[in-house]
This record gives sequence, C-alpha cells and structure tokens, in this order.
Amino acid sequence: MELGIFSLMTLRDHPEGAAGVMGDTKAMVQAAENLGFDIAWFAEHHFCNYSMCASPLMMASYASGWTKRIKLGTGVIVLPLYNPVRVAQEIALLDIQSEGRAVIGVGTGYQQFEFERFRLPIEEKIEMFLEYWNVVESVLLHGEVEFEGKYIKVPKSTFAVRTLQNPMPPVYVTTSQVPLLKRIQHSNATPFLAASTLGSQVLYKMVDQLEENWQSIGVDPKTKPLGIMQYVHVTDSRAEALEAGERARYVGRMAHHLRFNDLPMDGSFIRDEPFKGEQTIEQYAANTVVGDVEEVAARIIKDLRRLNPTHYACNFQFGCMPLNRARRSMERFVSEVLPLVEKEMGPIGNVGRERLAGQAITEARC
Repeated sequence: MELGIFSLMTLRDHPEGAAGVMGDTKAMVQAAENLGFDIAWFAEHHFCNYSMCASPLMMASYASGWTKRIKLGTGVIVLPLYNPVRVAQEIALLDIQSEGRAVIGVGTGYQQFEFERFRLPIEEKIEMFLEYWNVVESVLLHGEVEFEGKYIKVPKSTFAVRTLQNPMPPVYVTTSQVPLLKRIQHSNATPFLAASTLGSQVLYKMVDQLEENWQSIGVDPKTKPLGIMQYVHVTDSRAEALEAGERARYVGRMAHHLRFNDLPMDGSFIRDEPFKGEQTIEQYAANTVVGDVEEVAARIIKDLRRLNPTHYACNFQFGCMPLNRARRSMERFVSEVLPLVEKEMGPIGNVGRERLAGQAITEARC
C-alpha cells in the first residue's frame, strides 16, 4: 500500500488568501516528501472557495520544480471539462517535467454548478468521459489518435511529446459506475473513492457498491486495486479535535451546496450555512479520522482490515486548517500513528498485496 497526501486547497480564513493557501500546500507537500509519502494529490474545482486549484495539472507541474521524489497526482482531472487532445499532451509534458513522477487521476465530475458554467450537460458526463478517455489513452499509449464520436472529432494526429513512463503513468479513476468499470477492467487502473467529511461508514458503503458492480460484470473485486481517501487529524486536545470537526463540517456544507446547485454565495465565497439533516460538529469529528494517536491508529487499522486498499490518501489540511496544526498532525501520523498500525498489521507496504497479486494472475490468464 502506498500513502498519499491530498490537497483540496480550500480557502476560508487564511490571512494571506489564495496565495497563502498555495504557500501552505507547497509546505505540506514538501514535508510529506521528507516524511516518505508516495503521492501528492491536487484537487480540481472551479468558481468558488471550495478549492483554489482550478488545474491539478498546473499544480502538479508547479510541484515538479520543488520536489524530487514524491509522485505527483491529479486528484482528479474532471475530464468532461477538457479538450482531451490538449489534456493528453499536458499529461505527457508533466511526466517529462517531473522526470517520470506523474500519476493520472481522472473522473467524470459531480458538481452541477461547475458544469453549468462550462455550458456542459452533466447528465451526459459518463458518455463524454468515455469518448474523451479513448482519445487520451490513445495519445499516451501510441502517440497518435484518430477518433470520431458524438462529442469529439480528431483527424489522424501524431504527437511529439510522450510520457517517460512506459507505456503510460499509473491511472486512478474516481468511479464505481459500471460503464467506467467496464472500460478499465482490462487495465491496471485503480478506482479511487473518498467519502470525505462523511467518513468511514459512508466510504465502506461506497466500496461495497464498487465490489458489487465489479461482480456484476464478472470481475473478482479482490483482484482489483483500490485507492481511498480520508480526512485525518492527530491531536491530544479535545478542543482541537472539535475544531477539526467544525472545519470538516464547513467543507461538508460547501460540498452539499455544490452537489445540489443551491449555493449561498457572497461573491466567490460560499457562506457557512447549514443544510437540513446535517450532522453535528461532534459527529463530523467522529466520522472523520480525528483524535489522539491511539484513536487514529485504531480507525486506520479498521479501514485497512475492512477494505485492504492499495493506496491510502490523507487530507491533513481540510477546511483551511492552520499550517502548523496540519503539519504537526502529519508528522505525528508518521512518527506515532504508523508504528501502531504496523505493529498490528505488519509493514504498510504489504497491505493490499493480495489485490495486486490477484490482478497479476488474472491478467496472465487473459
């Protein structure tokens, strides 16, 4: 199992605004690299303070200049919002800039608010994704493409910029939907799921649905890799734990409003307004991986036993968490939490190996 750091890059109360969020993200990723994390993920969202990262490819390209080892992931490219010919070339360019450290995260998107402003029909996002991914994959694998579909037509074209990784960088797809699973079932692509502020119980339901959908198309889910993401905050202070819960609630409120396209806006800021049926701060703290060292370790052990993932990404700086708190939490995660997890589970690197071994056997049979 690999470990990731996920940067949503929300702006809430940072005294330096968007530039401050950018600076914090740089500091967190550099610290994560020094602590041994495997992948740094950068989100994509538009038009509001939910995220200051409108382009994960630009962010990963920027990070390639001030990191050396950590892999750089787009978490994720909302593919229907792009020209696939252009995005494929930019992925290849990122892989060159980063000396072979690019990781491709792609998804269909889910926010009606964003699709409306790009003048795109969100109800057709899966069809668009499948067409666009055909183009992107052809460019990355073969250096050429010729395609005619409903949403994109590309005359026969060749491409000089090719990825260093051969045949192409690793692929993560934020989906459990059958049409996308059918598309990736014969590849090494990793489904990447996150319940975010809703926590483990919702995440488990998402993975259960993913496994049911794998089985519905004749695939053993235990032979497929799995990436997950959790919100994590390590603290011995109950007050800090509740503050983390409050920041998680703020992110949850924004995500709810964006999903249902009912935004209480002040300019580009989403107001911190409750929605019907939302959980309390205490519940948000309990749902996310928040608590002291022993509690966080216990929750992660539960996740690993229940899901056996091949990738575990952590969002340490959710809700515009102050940098010193987020970085201290991440450092304690590595120095204090992981030893407890490994005492119980064995080396982190061995978690999820059964999935990869099963996948290798399945591919050999194919």
